[in-house]
Amino acid sequence: MKQDIARVLIDEKVIEKRLDVMAAQIEREFPEGTLLAIILLKGALVFAADLLRRVERPLEIECLNVSSYHGGTESSGKVDFLDRSFPEVKGRHVLLLDDILDTGRTLHAVAERLREEGAEAVHTCVLLSKDRPRVEEVEADYTGFQIGDEFVVGYGLDYMGRYRNLPHVAVLTPEAIARG
Repeated sequence: MKQDIARVLIDEKVIEKRLDVMAAQIEREFPEGTLLAIILLKGALVFAADLLRRVERPLEIECLNVSSYHGGTESSGKVDFLDRSFPEVKGRHVLLLDDILDTGRTLHAVAERLREEGAEAVHTCVLLSKDRPRVEEVEADYTGFQIGDEFVVGYGLDYMGRYRNLPHVAVLTPEAIARG
């Protein structure tokens, strides 16, 4: 896998320090009581696990399987909800965790669905936010890092199901992308 990496964009140690800051911010700003965290699978799993271990309060975790990339390097433009059931959110404050804010479609669609299901409030949290125009007007309440408009992998983010286990965020070589 190392030969497929053009450059490391965000180092593991930098990610760890930023997660400490984000967890402290969530602790201060999120309403009292049990934190209901909803993790968007599969990309946000690594980020969410590391972040939520740093949050010191009662916690419930739910996962939603949604897809908009379908294995490619760009959003398909359609958000698919892949689960048959939906977490019980009525009257709750929800912390929605995603790996990357790109077009805004996924975060917007899921947050809207949570509100339709009766969530009192939806607070959004992403590891990465791309510096690019959004299709949907949405910004995250909590953001780990701003990055340029480039395709990245690692720390939960994948390309064709690979590279999620890298401990950092990286850019692939053009050859790795061409190989698929």
